[in-house]
Amino acid sequence: MTADGARTGRDGLLRARLERRGERTVVTACRWTLPLQVLSPVALDDPAVVLSILNPTGGLVGGDRLDIDITLGPGAHGCLTTPSATKVYRTHDEPAEQDVRLHVGAGAALEWVPDHTIAFAGSALRQRIAVDLGDGARLILVDAFAAGRIARGEAWQFRRLDGALSVRDESGWICRDRFVLDGDQRWAALGLTEDRPYFATMLALGPGSVEPLRRAVADSLVDADGVTAGVGVLARAGVAIRVLAGRAPDLTDALDRAWAAARRTLLGLSALALRKT
Repeated sequence: MTADGARTGRDGLLRARLERRGERTVVTACRWTLPLQVLSPVALDDPAVVLSILNPTGGLVGGDRLDIDITLGPGAHGCLTTPSATKVYRTHDEPAEQDVRLHVGAGAALEWVPDHTIAFAGSALRQRIAVDLGDGARLILVDAFAAGRIARGEAWQFRRLDGALSVRDESGWICRDRFVLDGDQRWAALGLTEDRPYFATMLALGPGSVEPLRRAVADSLVDADGVTAGVGVLARAGVAIRVLAGRAPDLTDALDRAWAAARRTLLGLSALALRKT
């Protein structure tokens, strides 16, 4: 990004580095500019350092550009989340843009678990998430959306959602996922989202046998209410989970279940209770 006074408050920048120090992970570098902000790390009874990323302006408008770059050093363990859902507001011109780059060092573990993004009627968002994994690194990543303010009856009335998710390691690509959705009620049809306007992709990747991970995640979703979910094995390294839900609480519950199962299997840790109000 170039310095431009007219862009103040529109171009959000976040750079953070997490490093292993003994048995703990600490934040060794962090800088941000509005409309991005990072809260102080939260001390939980867990090996991960928990960072919460927020937008204090209340949401994204057309022309906003967010640039996030997170690096985990070897053996570090970080959990990055948001305090609430991200709102994308109506625009008549440029889309809001968010570019996320995540670098996970050898033997490190990253949990990228933001709350879902709400695409308001008339909104437009272009998002790119790119992950580089070092040798033996582990990743749990959530990318979730609401197709509008559902209680207000505006499902699928956004202008455009354009999302790309890619993960690679030293051997090459592990996953490349892309969608471009124009606002249209046809997405609610049978065989598409089946009238379930909350949708999410989750990745759980790491070394070791994939089958125990697939089974644990699939079993965690068997009795989840109000959702349709599927777990697929990637060509190597892990699994991809797709979730459709009719209500936000059902989506959150299903993702929490899958996250907890992936945490136990990949990281050998119990579920992490994030403190959100």
